[in-house]
Amino acid sequence: MYTLQKSSIVSEIRASLRLGIPLAAAQLAQSLTAFVDTVMMGLLGSQIIAAGGLGAVSFTILLIVSSAMVAAVSPLVAEAYGANQTKMVECVVRQGLWLAIIVGIPISLIVFYGKSLLLLFGQDAGVVTLTEEYLQAIAYGFLPAIIFAVLRNFVSAVSQPRPIVIIVICGTFLNIAANYVLMFGKLGLPALGLAGIGWGSTLSFWSMLIALIIYIKNEATLKKYHVFHNLHQFNKQVFGELLHIGLPIATLTAVEAGLFTVTTFIMGMLGTVTLAAHQIALQTAATTFTVALGISFATTVRVGQKVGEKNVKGARLAGYVGISLGGIFMAFMGILFWLMPERIVSLYLDINNPANTAVITQAKALLKVAAIFQIVDGIQVTAVGALRGLKDTRIPMLIGIFAYWCIGLTSGYLLGLKLGLGGVGLWWGLAIGLAVASVVLTWRFSVVEVK
Repeated sequence: MYTLQKSSIVSEIRASLRLGIPLAAAQLAQSLTAFVDTVMMGLLGSQIIAAGGLGAVSFTILLIVSSAMVAAVSPLVAEAYGANQTKMVECVVRQGLWLAIIVGIPISLIVFYGKSLLLLFGQDAGVVTLTEEYLQAIAYGFLPAIIFAVLRNFVSAVSQPRPIVIIVICGTFLNIAANYVLMFGKLGLPALGLAGIGWGSTLSFWSMLIALIIYIKNEATLKKYHVFHNLHQFNKQVFGELLHIGLPIATLTAVEAGLFTVTTFIMGMLGTVTLAAHQIALQTAATTFTVALGISFATTVRVGQKVGEKNVKGARLAGYVGISLGGIFMAFMGILFWLMPERIVSLYLDINNPANTAVITQAKALLKVAAIFQIVDGIQVTAVGALRGLKDTRIPMLIGIFAYWCIGLTSGYLLGLKLGLGGVGLWWGLAIGLAVASVVLTWRFSVVEVK
């Protein structure tokens, strides 16, 4: 019995890693678009990294929340795949594409006209004017990015994640090259500065979408699903189920992302130095988080497939394995944050330039806090992924609202503004909120019924 149980655990770990490593790599590579943008903004100076960082955070938050809405494609396709229901796989993907277009077009307009919203949130007018250049360029990349998210969820849910890695890595290299050419005006093109970085990202998003569509239409195990046939057909029932599952996912994501966004806006009110330091630390933490997010996606797929197979014990085991893998990876990242904060900051700014001293000092302090909350961040995001595989999304949404806003934001406000700890206090609030979420969400997975 013990040997059988141990064998099942090892088998699930291997299956999770086979799926999780490519998804984590793809998620990391895709996140490098924002990371590369931020690094290249640093080449233009602290003022530009503050302005561009504000734009990058705003765009990324909207994209993450919108992608979470269409993330309902993953558990539904995974369950249908586990139950060998080909027609249902096709239908879910088609309705997911409908949802992407319905969500993507209006949010693209919000990004394009984002200047007014940023001013409304009390951001410096001079910084926002620079930010507008970036947002109006990258707005054209929003729709292809969210459609790509739908197709990525489909490909991953049928256990074909490896091509996503290749496509995303190629897209990242294209983004780097396009940023350089458009930002500095190479190859006879005008120097667009911060706007050039936005256009480079837009080109990357469109290229990745086109490449994935070509792959799906030509790869034997994928083209049999005919997901691009009869796209005009609208299935009210499946679309409704996507919304039923996707809205709580998007709300939970917005709640968590909103915590970081509001913190970013408060940092902006504390000054350009604080905002620049926050952007460096946040982008670094977001980069490692994307790997845990990839593991979370894999956990959703593994749990969903086991549910489709009617394997209750297998679904539970898949969830626990995913949560463990997420926590272990982020613990290692936390150690790196703690031991090498100055080396990390040097990726963004010249640490030998006296003009950057204040930003560097604050960024190092924030990275120390980020090091501590890495492990709980990894646990909570993979616990959400496990619950998503069970199509349990509403209660996790409420848990997130309580943990992130009632506890996290309140703690950050008290520590940062009332007790005078500034940016560091705000980040401790983030850590406390994430810690509470990790405990409660893991408990929820342990007690929720596997249907």
